[in-house]
Amino acid sequence: MTAAGAAMVFLFRERSSPTLHRAMLGFTAGVMIAASMWSLLIPAIEKAESMGMRPWLPAAGGSMIGIAFLLAMDYLLPHLSPESFRCAGGHGTPRRTALLVLAVTLHNIPEGMAVGISFALAAQNGDPSLLPAATALALGIGIQNFPEGAAISLPLRQEGMSRTRSFLLGAASGVVEPIFAVLTVLIAGSVQPLMPWLLSFAAGAMLYVVVEELIPEAQLSEGGHTGTLGVMTGFLIMMILDVALG
Repeated sequence: MTAAGAAMVFLFRERSSPTLHRAMLGFTAGVMIAASMWSLLIPAIEKAESMGMRPWLPAAGGSMIGIAFLLAMDYLLPHLSPESFRCAGGHGTPRRTALLVLAVTLHNIPEGMAVGISFALAAQNGDPSLLPAATALALGIGIQNFPEGAAISLPLRQEGMSRTRSFLLGAASGVVEPIFAVLTVLIAGSVQPLMPWLLSFAAGAMLYVVVEELIPEAQLSEGGHTGTLGVMTGFLIMMILDVALG
């Protein structure tokens, strides 16, 4: 589903206006805000409560660690960012591109782990009702990954990157999800206590990119309201998906 969303880049014309560019960045920001809330922070709080933890501690602590991690990457990426992140047109921002891909990829890791844990619990407990619930969780996360794939590939294309490279980067951000789902099944007993922290970590990373990079860029020059509309549209779409499929 992430790859299917990233494939949306092939439906757009060669070059678009700055207005569409701002709308795409705003849409990306809206998707990431909603995903950080409904897919990460709220499940982290619920998971912490079910495990007898103080629910605010992993939510706040994990988010701060995620923000600190991306803040460190923000300083390091100008030195570590490979040329593959640089847009062909020369007017893109390598740091924002790398941070965007990194944040969404980090967000997909705990989602894959959540699916892995749900299937591992279904296998361990032998309760027939747990398997359909795990399948529904996997399906819901898969569907909500569609706009996330588009949220990566479309802004990259608007910055001048080729359609093929934009698609590959968007699709690659979802590869970690099945990988970490399988790994979690294999080590389900030891990684489960860390899930609230991992979910919150990804949420903090995503929110950092939204506040530091996406929203300011979407509001540049005249027509800033276009970026605002993009934020609201992305947020509403992702919220509906998360609530309906949660």
